[in-house]
Amino acid sequence: KQTLLPLLRGETSSFIFPCNPAPQRPELQYMVMELLRCIPILLFLLFVCGLDHFIYTVLSIIQHHSFVEYSYQSSHHLSVNVMGTSLMAELLRGTIGALNTSYESELETSNLACLPRPTGMTRQQYLSTCLPLGVLALLCLAQVYPFRLRRAIAAFYFPKREKTRVVFLYNKLLRQRKNFLHLERGRVARQARRPPGLGTLLLQWCRRRWPWMRRFLRQKCTLCGRPETPQHQPCPNPDCSALYCESCW
Repeated sequence: KQTLLPLLRGETSSFIFPCNPAPQRPELQYMVMELLRCIPILLFLLFVCGLDHFIYTVLSIIQHHSFVEYSYQSSHHLSVNVMGTSLMAELLRGTIGALNTSYESELETSNLACLPRPTGMTRQQYLSTCLPLGVLALLCLAQVYPFRLRRAIAAFYFPKREKTRVVFLYNKLLRQRKNFLHLERGRVARQARRPPGLGTLLLQWCRRRWPWMRRFLRQKCTLCGRPETPQHQPCPNPDCSALYCESCW
């Protein structure tokens, strides 16, 4: 109702406006908490990808620098010579001479079959690995918009409860507004009793000395801190330099 609207600047931060596309202050807390839950998963994913790359690098170094090739050559010659011209010598020469052999072998081998053959992950595979985490982070950011529908759904099914909640909120805001004005009056009074600082005195002197600088050296509302606009109301007391926005005034 007009007794409460427009809301003060300090009150708007505790409400969620469904038509505002930007995430609002009450929603940021849940959003940050959900994003913090994604950090352990992100750290684990980075650790696994880093470990995979480290193991691939080690195996690749072994593959390229541990290759060994062996070449083995051997030659065997067996010759039995029987001396003499007797019958026995001729007999032995005919029988044992069959044992004369000549054998040559050449063998080449390597440890190529024992070397590892690592295969590194491609960019597409890394992207496919990190894509679910990115989707999860986007869902954490976008969950605030479906959550805004909870009140509307509950109000559709329970209209009497919704009316009770609205009346309760209205009375609660009236009490808070009354206490707020009482507390702010005391704060402004305590602030007025303090001597102004050097920066405040310099700002006031510049505004009085050069009125055209007021558009650059704008004051703020004493209560809510909103920058000065043409709708701001100065204090009617000539000795007071306080400035108030329209809602606070």
